[in-house]
Amino acid sequence: MINPKDYLEAGQMFHGHKCPAMPQGLRVGAAAMNVLGVERAKDGQLLAILELGTEHCATCFADGIQMITGCTYGKGNIKRLGLGKWGMTLVDTKTGRAVRVAPKAEAMLKNKQSKFFTEYREKGIPASLVPDEEVEPMVQRVMNAPAEMLMTISDVFEYKLEPKPHSFTSFVCDGCGEMVVEGYGRPLGDKKICQPCYDKAFAEGKA
Repeated sequence: MINPKDYLEAGQMFHGHKCPAMPQGLRVGAAAMNVLGVERAKDGQLLAILELGTEHCATCFADGIQMITGCTYGKGNIKRLGLGKWGMTLVDTKTGRAVRVAPKAEAMLKNKQSKFFTEYREKGIPASLVPDEEVEPMVQRVMNAPAEMLMTISDVFEYKLEPKPHSFTSFVCDGCGEMVVEGYGRPLGDKKICQPCYDKAFAEGKA
C-alpha cells in the first residue's frame, strides 16, 4: 500500500511551499495507485490524466500527483486536459486498467473558506508567505481526513491506450544550429530548419 504521508516532506520540497492542494494530489494519487495495486512509475508504467486547466487556483494539485505516482512531464506520462477540474485518471499502461479519483467539492469549498485563501491567496499574497500557523492545520486536515470525506473513487475500468513510441531521431537546424527532434522540422528551400526559424523566415517574407 502506498502511504501519502511518506511523500509529504519530499513533495513540499519539490513543490516549493506549503498549501492544501499539493497534499490533496498526494492523497488522490495514492488512492488511485492502491485501487489499481501498482507501484510508483520508474518509466512509463503509469499514465496520469489530469483535468486541470491553467491560471486557476489549486493547480498545485498536479505536483502532488507527479511526486507520488512518478508520472512526470519529463517522462511524458502525465497529461493535462484543460477542463478546469481536479479529477485525475490513473492508467496502468501494461493492463489498460484505470481509475478516476476526484476531490469532493465539500472538502475543496472548506479549504476555500479558510484564511489561507480569503486573507492571503485571493489578495495576491504568494503561498510561501502565508504564516505557517494558517497553512499547516490545512495540510494536516488533508493528510489525515478519511478518504470518503476527501474524494470520490470510481470503479476500475478499461482505458484504451494508443502506443506512441519515443522518437530518437533528430537533426541540426540549418538556421540556428540547434538540435531539433525529427518530426518537428520544417523544409525551407534546400534547408531543414526548426519551427521558430521557419516562423522568423515567414515573418521576414522569406518563406
